[in-house]
Amino acid sequence: MQRLVLASTSSFRKELLSRLQLAFEVVAPEVDESPLPNESPAATAERLSIAKAQAVVSRFPDALIIGSDQVAFMGDQRFSKPGTRENALAQLQAMSGNTVIFYSGLCLLNATSGRIHLHGVSTEVRFRELTDAEILRYMDKENALNCAGSARSEGLGIALLKSMRGDDPNALVGLPLIALCDMLRAEGIELP
Repeated sequence: MQRLVLASTSSFRKELLSRLQLAFEVVAPEVDESPLPNESPAATAERLSIAKAQAVVSRFPDALIIGSDQVAFMGDQRFSKPGTRENALAQLQAMSGNTVIFYSGLCLLNATSGRIHLHGVSTEVRFRELTDAEILRYMDKENALNCAGSARSEGLGIALLKSMRGDDPNALVGLPLIALCDMLRAEGIELP
């Protein structure tokens, strides 16, 4: 099997990829994740997915390299990883009672052939009306400072949500596994 590399610093993506029971390596890509002027959230996620894979290709010239990125947005407002409690509180207050789109870009780069597979998966997440007390209790119990949108749906953050709609529940966590399986099969990787 061709070497498989995950170009990511995300422990969530690493855990998701391990579900496929394939041997893989993880390497941190050095990529500026800032959106370009007037760039749509989908375009940002897809561009960064490709950039992350390409950032490590010189170190793995014979590998299949996975790059992924996610952008959360509501209208013109984007929600990145909050980094601080204050930012997380502000994000969750803004999302309370609203629908947020989490767009996950996914790239599989065959470093040998140069072929790029690119796919985007959109997940629509509706947040319940949240009180500040609920938000603060959540933040006291779960560290979501490294999650776009400040809520971990795979953890206690699910209690903040009213509904989710999308093609792949893994995409919301950070790695669209259904699309990735199709890409890997297209590159000759055998999966059940």
